[in-house]
Amino acid sequence: MARQKKQATQERQALNGVERLGLRISSMINHPTAQQQRWVTVHRLDSDGDAEWGEVMGMLGDTDGISLTILDDGGVMIEWEKPTDEDRQLEAGEVDAVDNMKG
Repeated sequence: MARQKKQATQERQALNGVERLGLRISSMINHPTAQQQRWVTVHRLDSDGDAEWGEVMGMLGDTDGISLTILDDGGVMIEWEKPTDEDRQLEAGEVDAVDNMKG
């Protein structure tokens, strides 16, 4: 049991700040309620560094179909458009085929 706890701790430490923040925001976005309403509010935690917060918010802000609104309390509302039929997700084999066409 102690070995499993130590391994889990090491895996958590292996993530850098951007990855941790990205995972936290991703899980919030993927929550069924957020998916239904197509928005979520994110607040910066004490453990979120300036550079990490700026990098993740920058990536989100540069993504087509996503808009960010800075709230008075310092939080950020992330809103996204409803996917259309043209925005369908590619299957693994299709991604490989597209990558092969590019290269």
